[in-house]
Amino acid sequence: MLIGLLSDTHTTFDTPLRTFFEGVDQVWHAGDFGSMETADAIAAYKPLTGVYGNCDDHKVRMVYPYMQCFEIEQVKVLMLHIGGHPGYYDYKAHALITAHKPDLFICGHSHILKVINDKKHHLLHINPGAAGNYGIHSLRTAVRFQISAGKISDLEVWELKR
Repeated sequence: MLIGLLSDTHTTFDTPLRTFFEGVDQVWHAGDFGSMETADAIAAYKPLTGVYGNCDDHKVRMVYPYMQCFEIEQVKVLMLHIGGHPGYYDYKAHALITAHKPDLFICGHSHILKVINDKKHHLLHINPGAAGNYGIHSLRTAVRFQISAGKISDLEVWELKR
């Protein structure tokens, strides 16, 4: 299963992102779609799993939950928008990580790409950074990776100057 992961699109789902996600089986969005139209455009392109972000309006929040916890290819995934990172998790994220014990923890919000092996919680943490044009970041980023038989592999990073 090839997964495309992005966050903080803030209304941007353009040709460069579509090209990077061309071969993926699913797209996961870690919040701040920016509009329901953006979420709909992604969902029309590939099967979409997502969570709402702090900048998303009530329309997005009615369709996408605060958090997603699911299993795919024997990997337990926990995804929410505001999460922090290993050693500096947001208190709500820490409580969810402790309760659900995921193998993969995904969040967005910071606009900073991070992929960290959290040895304390025995999980891989991924923040795909910001794929949109709004915010403090100078590079737009997204990732894609393989999930198969309980393993996460072949992670690739997409970068584009704003």
